[in-house]
This record gives sequence, C-alpha cells and structure tokens, in this order.
Amino acid sequence: MKLTKYEKARIIGARALQLSMGAPPLIKLSRDMYEPISIAIEELKRGVIPITVYRRMPEKKLLGEEE
Repeated sequence: MKLTKYEKARIIGARALQLSMGAPPLIKLSRDMYEPISIAIEELKRGVIPITVYRRMPEKKLLGEEE
C-alpha cells in the first residue's frame, strides 16, 4: 500500500517520539544517525516500522437504495 505524504509524516513523527523517549532503534545505526527524525525516516524507507494504517473507505450504495 502506498502511503500519502500525510500518513508518512504522521508515522515518522510518532516513531521519532518513541525513539526520543527511549525506544530501541529497529535498524543498525551509522555514525551520522543520532537524531530521532533521521532514524525514523530511515526505518520507514526500510519498511521495518510496525505501524499499521487503517483507511476509512466510503460505502458503496446501489442505485435506488435509501438510507
């Protein structure tokens, strides 16, 4: 599933908050990766963040159907 830019921002923000509060990183860190946002972005790129996105889809109604 392709994420929208808003979903990506929300996931990165939530994961960066987790990292800043002491959560262990899910990837091996390089020497230049010490900021929570850059770590969260890399985790999202690699697809290792265990966050699920649920989307509400509009209901399909048949013609002639009343509410």
